[in-house]
Parts: sequence; C-alpha cells; structure tokens
Amino acid sequence: MFQQSFKNFNINFNALNERNTFSSGDVITGHVSFDLTKETKITSITMTLAGKADIHWSTGGGKKSRRRNFSAKVEYFNLKDVIVQENNAIDRATRLRPGAHMYPFTCQLPQGSFPSTFKGVNGKIAYTLTVGINRPWRLSKDFVTELNFESSIDTNHPELQAPLSGSNQMTLCCLWYASRPITMTARVEKKAFTPGETVKIICEFSNGSSQTATPKVKLQQKQTYYTHNRVHKRMICRNLVSVTGQPIIAHAHDVHTEIMLTIPSTASPTIPNCSILVVDYLIEASLCGWALPDLTVLFPIILCNTPVHGQPPLHM
Repeated sequence: MFQQSFKNFNINFNALNERNTFSSGDVITGHVSFDLTKETKITSITMTLAGKADIHWSTGGGKKSRRRNFSAKVEYFNLKDVIVQENNAIDRATRLRPGAHMYPFTCQLPQGSFPSTFKGVNGKIAYTLTVGINRPWRLSKDFVTELNFESSIDTNHPELQAPLSGSNQMTLCCLWYASRPITMTARVEKKAFTPGETVKIICEFSNGSSQTATPKVKLQQKQTYYTHNRVHKRMICRNLVSVTGQPIIAHAHDVHTEIMLTIPSTASPTIPNCSILVVDYLIEASLCGWALPDLTVLFPIILCNTPVHGQPPLHM
C-alpha cells in the first residue's frame, strides 16, 4: 500500500516575500520530500501547475419549484513538467531505497492578467501545484498544495489616489408639518486600501429633526457569481466590519466628526478580472435613528496588497 511505504510527504516552497504570495510571471522554486519505509520502484515524479475558477449554486427545490443547478468553470493554465524522469521501461524502473528522499523543482507562473486567489460562498479561484508519484502497473498518487496568488494592480493610477466624497439629505413630513432638512456629507482620503489599513471617514451632519440620530459606517463585501455569458447570476453581500459614531442630537447643525474603520487583515483583494466571479467592496456611511429612514452615502473602494498613498486631504 502507498500509505505504508511513503511517509511524511511534503511540498515546500521558497518564499518570495513576507506574505508568501506569488504573482504572474514569478519563478517558483522548492523541493519535494518524503520518507520510504521500504524499497520502492518508481518511473517518474511529475508536477502540474494549474489555475482555475469554479462556481456553483442551486435554486428552488421546494414543493412548488424544480431544483435548478448553476455552474461554470474557467481554466487559466495547466502546465505539466517532470521533477524526476526514470526509464519508462517497467522492468528498468528505478528502485528507491528506504529512508529520506528530497528532490528540488523549479517552475514559472505564466504571464497574464489572472485573478487573485479567493474562496467564497458559491465558488473559488484556486492555483495549485500537484506532484504525482508514478509507479509501474499502478495508478499515480497525487499530492496537491495551493498557491496564494495575487493579481497585480497599478497603484500609481491617479483614480486610486484621489479622495471620494458624497452627500445626501432628506426632510421628514407629518401631515402638514415638514422638518428642517437632515443632511450628511462624507469623504474618504482615497479609493484604494490594503487589508489591515484604517480608513478615516470625515463626516459633517445637520440634524433638523426632533430626534437623535446615530452615524454608522460599515464595510461591505459583494460577491457576484455568473454563469458563462452572464446569463444567470447570484449575489452575496457580507458586512465585514461596522463602527458606530457619537449620536447627533436633535436640531444640531454643522456637526463635524471622524469615524475610523479598520479593514480586516484577512479581507481578500478586489477581483475585477474574472468572468464568472467578481468581488467588490463598499464603504457605507449612514445616519440612522428610531422611526427615521437611513440617510446613506456609498463609497466603492478597491482592496489591494500594495499600499496606496492618497492625495493631501481636503478639509470640509
């Protein structure tokens, strides 16, 4: 049995950076190691470098509706190479002695605009390195490990460095009486951020109503899954983090406040370059109160793994 003769199988990479990530065109080096408990014949040790996106979801299935399944796949590359190649003649297969064995390998990720690694509710984007042990008259045994792939984003683009701002207002009416306007203006210093970074949301409120209102800020992740040609889609929205500011009392005007929101360090990068799986982020700033409709301003932002320096802040 394979498990009885092969022990402690490992695929080890040489890290290119502190995050242990890889990008388009990177050369990957490492080694395969394992222990043998007895003499074993092999014909080759192969490796396959692959990248693909895979999504799926279902609808219906109740008493009155038929269950429908949706899925799609995109293969970005599938590259095969040999780590150890012995004589293919079965009677001349190499005999490996018992003990520890280690074989180095080198491979290169292809150039291209490939999306970042992602695992979502209804699908994933995955990059894998599979090592296969091939033996005479037996099925090959495969060992799979995943690569943490990052798509490159041009963080020098002026749009990513420019501040974002927005405003909204409403008036409450009750019979013949209308309150003074409730207004909200908000600004963030730039459009692109990194996981773990703290975002400063600068807000100015005027609460013309007779009720106290509370400012809130939250970060939303939107996952959108598509079938091929985008005939069908499914959207999943998740609130990753929420922060509440100091209440704005009734009839208060020109209240200036700053709310700090820290992006989770585990948040995945924005994914705009996959035809079947898109990941977007929104910062939602709102003013909420009992019996008051929420007053909201939305900021679409980009998450990337390279720091982006914003333009000098503008004061309201």
